[in-house]
Amino acid sequence: MNGKVTLKRSLSLPMMVLYGLGTTIGAGIYALVGEIASVAGYFAPVSFLIASLMAGFTAISFAELCGRFPYAAGAALYVKQGFASKGLSTIVGLLVIAAAVVSSAALLNGFVSYFNQFIIMERHTSILLLALLLGAIAAWGIAESVTIASLITIVEIGGLLLVIAVSKGGLADFSSRWSELIPATDIDSWKGIYLGAILSFYAFIGFEDMVDVAEEVKDVRRNLPVAILLTLGITTVIYTLLMVTAVLSLTPAELASSGVPLAHLYEHHTGGKAIVINIIGMFAIINGAMIQMIMASRVIYGMGSRGQLPGFFAQVYHRTRTPLIATVVVTIMILILALIGRLASLAEATSVIMLTIFSMVNLALWRIKRQDPHPHGVRVYPAWIPVIGFLISSAFVLNEVIEFAAA
Repeated sequence: MNGKVTLKRSLSLPMMVLYGLGTTIGAGIYALVGEIASVAGYFAPVSFLIASLMAGFTAISFAELCGRFPYAAGAALYVKQGFASKGLSTIVGLLVIAAAVVSSAALLNGFVSYFNQFIIMERHTSILLLALLLGAIAAWGIAESVTIASLITIVEIGGLLLVIAVSKGGLADFSSRWSELIPATDIDSWKGIYLGAILSFYAFIGFEDMVDVAEEVKDVRRNLPVAILLTLGITTVIYTLLMVTAVLSLTPAELASSGVPLAHLYEHHTGGKAIVINIIGMFAIINGAMIQMIMASRVIYGMGSRGQLPGFFAQVYHRTRTPLIATVVVTIMILILALIGRLASLAEATSVIMLTIFSMVNLALWRIKRQDPHPHGVRVYPAWIPVIGFLISSAFVLNEVIEFAAA
């Protein structure tokens, strides 16, 4: 055995699908339903389907790229291969780390309001304790931390399915009311659907985090691309079914007026308090923050191992087979940002950063496909897929910039 300790390949296909669902089906969907209903009305399910299609192009790009280059720090590596620029690759890698840190900090802030419904604790104290707990779990071991994340993911999905189950009365009306969900050809209807699709798009972001644990996945060239596509497919089915249930149970105006629309939906059908939904929402926040923490530490590790960051970041602790130094640094950064930042601004910054990364990765794949169109042992997709993914992601970035300038 040589002296270099490597990451441990212990993640199976089912574990990776649960990991992907955990980072995609996060706390956002528990609040996003009302916002989408407010702009798309009864056509909100159509908005979700369109958003899934738009996100699908980038998801397919990531699926092909992780088969071509199954290593940690995925997006940074993809950009390096596509543009032959170490500097641009380093910038993208730092952007991925920044997005994960900012996202986790936002989630820690969101956790406080949920937690205070059950136990009153000073904000700084609850953030400190949660950050340290999640950092310890992330450092414990990849199999252990992903197992915990997977269990919480099952609870999250169970919460959404519970809402759907108790709302079966709304679904029972589908056969007689399905025509209400089909949009007409007028401009106003499709304008609302478009705005709803923009909001829905963010609910599908998360699959890109899966590539950053590539060096810990069993049979990575097969399992990881399949896991990415399965994650997107399962997410689409759950989101669309949930949205159909919501708009057939309550009016779009009722959903839009509620700060916790799924809890409202649960209470509407059961007549009881939605305590269980609020608890699940709290765990969804914890899960999202932990997965982002794991992902960021692997990106730092990957960049350290390739000389884009100091080499000590690539050190793997022999007992846990995790990048301990990288994990500690990420935990400290998240803690500091969570203590000084606020939820809304942090969430908005995360979206802009991730969409910029999506644009760069899609463009990188297009260039890679021109250089090596048919790599051995890797499933490839048509060259127009990353082109459309690039155009969609760039359009979202431009939209965010225009809105920021107008504000």
